[in-house]
Amino acid sequence: MSQQQRERLYLYDTTLRDGQQTAGVQFSVAEKIAVAKALDAIGIDYIEGGWPGANPTDSDFFAERPRTRATFAAFGMTKRAGRSAANDEVLAAVMNAGTEAVCLVGKTHDYHVTAALGITLAENVENIRASVAHVAATREALFDAEHFFDGYRANPGYALECLQAARDAGARWIVLCDTNGGTLPAEIGRIVAEVIAAGIPGARLGIHCHDDTGNAVGCSLAAIEAGARQVQGTLNGLGERCGNANLTTLIPTLLLKEPFRSRFETGVSTEALRGLTRLSRKLDDILNRVPLRSAPYVGASAFTHKAGLHASAILKDPSTYEHIAPELVGNNRLIPMSNQAGLSNLRARLASMGIAVEPKDPRLGTILDEIKRREDHGYAYDGAQASFELLARRELGLLPNFFEVERYRVTVERRRDARGRMGHLSEAVVVVNIGGNRTLSVSEGIVADGTDGGPVNALSKALAKDLGPYQHFIDDMKLVDFKVRITQGGTEAVTRVIIDSEDGSGQRWSTVGVSPNIVDASFEALLDAVNWKLARDGAEPADVAA
Repeated sequence: MSQQQRERLYLYDTTLRDGQQTAGVQFSVAEKIAVAKALDAIGIDYIEGGWPGANPTDSDFFAERPRTRATFAAFGMTKRAGRSAANDEVLAAVMNAGTEAVCLVGKTHDYHVTAALGITLAENVENIRASVAHVAATREALFDAEHFFDGYRANPGYALECLQAARDAGARWIVLCDTNGGTLPAEIGRIVAEVIAAGIPGARLGIHCHDDTGNAVGCSLAAIEAGARQVQGTLNGLGERCGNANLTTLIPTLLLKEPFRSRFETGVSTEALRGLTRLSRKLDDILNRVPLRSAPYVGASAFTHKAGLHASAILKDPSTYEHIAPELVGNNRLIPMSNQAGLSNLRARLASMGIAVEPKDPRLGTILDEIKRREDHGYAYDGAQASFELLARRELGLLPNFFEVERYRVTVERRRDARGRMGHLSEAVVVVNIGGNRTLSVSEGIVADGTDGGPVNALSKALAKDLGPYQHFIDDMKLVDFKVRITQGGTEAVTRVIIDSEDGSGQRWSTVGVSPNIVDASFEALLDAVNWKLARDGAEPADVAA
């Protein structure tokens, strides 16, 4: 099928509404605005902002929502029985949000109509018809057919009657919802095809799947293949229970995989797709969550090749073990180093760092021996690629000496604050020598009522407080994760700390430190994090810069 003949497929994001049902997720107004802007920039067609009137945050968000190219939708429910659509205050709050589109949810499973709503089946159909007509009179109307697949299995005639009422009332989109997330892809495809055969055009059908069987993406693709032309989901698969269809998986699949790549056109350009990994991590950053390393396409492990056999093949042809080029979604190929590593892994990893080393260079063996020696002492370079890169560059004579830490001190005091709350105050002092110039930095980390802080936090702030000529390189650095493991038990316990860092460009890197002392292990990982950032960004040693 040629470029001109491709069908338009519409992407509908409900991260700000359905995604907010995730346990532990509660967006602020500012966070909703940031997410909405990011969704709009990547090319999403519809952004569902929430339920106006349901809570103060959603109401405030709609009052302050940004201007977008995407169509903004407010979410609500059909009118209640016994009153008109124009006189239902809940529906009025949704309409008053002033969005270009309104999505109304209504029951399509006969059991839920009589048991949950306590009304007759005919009353429910009339509620759908009247509510959709009320919306469609002034803006684009969408109808979310709640529990549709369960309802269709139980009473297909009634489920279809609900859809037909929405269609006849002027709904632009009729969205089939697998609300319980229990329907499998083959059945989704069959039912969608039957709905189209019953008179609901595929060009007006959407699909909304939950991931309770781990099949939300597969179910969504099955619905698209059967004829649905709108697909709903959330970034990173947020959503209640097991989440919703993951748009960070769906979008690249639709753009890069056949038959979807040739059949459909979306609002996401090839260039915008390169920002997908950064968008995924931006959301995790907003929510203060650690990104899922194994996430398809965007995870840190999605293009990681640990086995030596794989790495050898990757050097010759990346397609041997990669289904797409990681750059297409803004991700990176990674050849981890560990005590299982061989020369193929090592050379591939060095090549990814821009370092070409001859296969018989004796320094390769020296690096491997050092890795294995250090991992015997508790280091883990498999999960700390930045520390490995520093080790390799040091052995190859390619790592400048940016600064030296002459000494550091950390104290921890447990005390009550002015309000009588018990907490911890950590104070860190770091003395750094940069090109012969010594600087002393002091910083505090406070822990009270769950506030972030502590000795490692104090050390991090002190180290980054004044690095003289390097300061502008590290101003946008921050710690995003901190993992501790005891590698040996008993009185000779050794602590391994892995720290994940991030900068303003969205780049993440991991470093490792090992010591019998957890603070010392943490500081070693912190030092590696800073040195890797300076080396990557091309900082010059202070004596050279001077």
